[in-house]
Amino acid sequence: MCLIAFTLGQNPLFPLVVAANRDEFFRRPTASMDWWTTDQGQAVLSGRDLQSGGTWLAISREGIVSAVTNVREGTPEAGARSRGELPLSALYQSTDHLKAALASSSGHYSGFNLVRLTPAEGWYYSNRDAHPGRQVHRGLYGLSNHLLQTPWPKLLRLRQNVGLAVRDASEDVSELHDKLIRLLQDTTTAPDHMLPDTGISLDTERFLSSPFIAGDHYGTRATTVVTVSRDGQIDVTEQSWGPNAEKGDYRHFDWQR
Repeated sequence: MCLIAFTLGQNPLFPLVVAANRDEFFRRPTASMDWWTTDQGQAVLSGRDLQSGGTWLAISREGIVSAVTNVREGTPEAGARSRGELPLSALYQSTDHLKAALASSSGHYSGFNLVRLTPAEGWYYSNRDAHPGRQVHRGLYGLSNHLLQTPWPKLLRLRQNVGLAVRDASEDVSELHDKLIRLLQDTTTAPDHMLPDTGISLDTERFLSSPFIAGDHYGTRATTVVTVSRDGQIDVTEQSWGPNAEKGDYRHFDWQR
């Protein structure tokens, strides 16, 4: 997962809204979003990484959402453990327990950002943050491949647009999901003077600078929207993508918390 915008308490109808794109190599085997049961017997709704296991974004029956993004580093070292474990661990652990566990194990992973979100609050942890582990309160947030709220152009663009869409949303959840899915398909690239310097080539920085990435071998593979309403209705929509933004599976799930 490479770009997430989320809101907490920004619309009384929808206290939690998450809009996210997962970017990955198309050759990496992946299962589309569905319900499955972990080895610990916990029900999880997520896509699944069939190469290393785990996932990039997961939802529990109670409407908790957890997601991980990589930290973009010019010459990253492979971690001893897969970052795909982290969203699964975050779903069913308290933040205090999770923070204590990560304090001793976060060095086993390559650079990551982890968020755990409920309709009431959020929690953020990065093993590249000087002071990892902090609460996230009411507001509008963006997360890409650097620390939370790092003002990369695509993050600013998506965050602003998602904030406006959530602010103006009516009770029609389908309309909100459709609008957010469209916003996540934004292929606008950033001008060179606004590009971050993350240790990769300028051409690659340009290629990765749009909210939605359309490429032959690498690009956006899943667009996901999650809303939790004030009455406990949970809706999840995911559109999968193939090379050059070819549409794949479209899935929608809804249930009452």
